[in-house]
Amino acid sequence: MTESIEPYRHHHKDGSLWIVGQTRDGQADGYWEWFRKDGTKLRSGHFSKGVQVGEWTTYDKTGKVYKVTTIKKTAAYAAGPLTDASLPR
Repeated sequence: MTESIEPYRHHHKDGSLWIVGQTRDGQADGYWEWFRKDGTKLRSGHFSKGVQVGEWTTYDKTGKVYKVTTIKKTAAYAAGPLTDASLPR
């Protein structure tokens, strides 16, 4: 069975970059980033099989680290996986 790895990019209505990541077999996987309309980074972190894992970083409006959250397995799995069907289009 071959894995299907696809890049994922989504833009704000004004055309500026909003989300960058990748999907593996239809689920969010690896490193993802979210951006504000002005281009500053809003949030970043990793997914594994559609579920948030590890440390997630939130940035303030100047791009400096505002907080770092460690995703615990029980909390991450309660929300269910992020799949192609649930990603913004």
